[in-house]
Amino acid sequence: MFKGVTLGFLAFALFSLSDACVKSIHGALPPYQVSFFGAAFSIVVLPLIWRRGETVMDLVRAKRPWLWFARGALGTLGSFSSVTAFSHLSMAEAFALIFLMPLTTTALSVFFLKEKVSRQGWAAIVLGFIGVLIVLRPGFREIGIGHIAALTCGLCGSALSVLLRYVGHDEKPVNLFGAALIAPLIISAVLMVPGYVAPTAPQWLAIFGFAVLAAAANIALMIASRRSPASRIAPTQYSQMLWGLLLGYLFFGDRLDAFTGLGVVVIVGAGLWLFLPKAAKREAT
Repeated sequence: MFKGVTLGFLAFALFSLSDACVKSIHGALPPYQVSFFGAAFSIVVLPLIWRRGETVMDLVRAKRPWLWFARGALGTLGSFSSVTAFSHLSMAEAFALIFLMPLTTTALSVFFLKEKVSRQGWAAIVLGFIGVLIVLRPGFREIGIGHIAALTCGLCGSALSVLLRYVGHDEKPVNLFGAALIAPLIISAVLMVPGYVAPTAPQWLAIFGFAVLAAAANIALMIASRRSPASRIAPTQYSQMLWGLLLGYLFFGDRLDAFTGLGVVVIVGAGLWLFLPKAAKREAT
């Protein structure tokens, strides 16, 4: 179990470094161009989920085709918005808004999956939204495209998580991966061709780092999930906030004002408050 948790921390450290590579481009390249290469390099993960007897067609052959397209569209929009968010916001601020995802996932699961949420769960959700308002401070600061992109990324992640829960038992893992791989590749390629911007050598290095580190993170997370229960792995995601603060400070000169710092603490605290009681209950049973 210890190895699994350690791999979880490693995975989210790699994800953070991948996001830092995106931020180092400073929005000089279109987000769909960065997303294309990220999806292309993620092909290296495919052999880890490929099972004997499966074919290439299993990547796209789904029992509910319209849900395959829905997952692909959400994954593509989430990828675009993630790149945009890290291009325009400090890493900590981007993570703070994206980390609303566990809370919105819980709220959406009530309406679409008919799951039950305790009063404590609803209190955590409300607290998380208060944290977002503290970070955004609408009416007191300008809300830019980066803020909108970060919130969009979190909402796409939540909707995608609910969809995966809904179809996860009916579809093959390779099919679930296929929607996350093929849709971003095709859509990004179509958008990239007419407005292609030739990257400089440092930008190519950043793109390569973004793609390879994200692929390595996915591999580490997959191995971690096989060695430890999900209840042990999930909290390691919040270590990304520490990485965001550290990388932003060291490489991008990010500084948190008091309100943003408070909002970060409230959002992360709400997420842990929502999750940890569930994890303890699972272990008790």
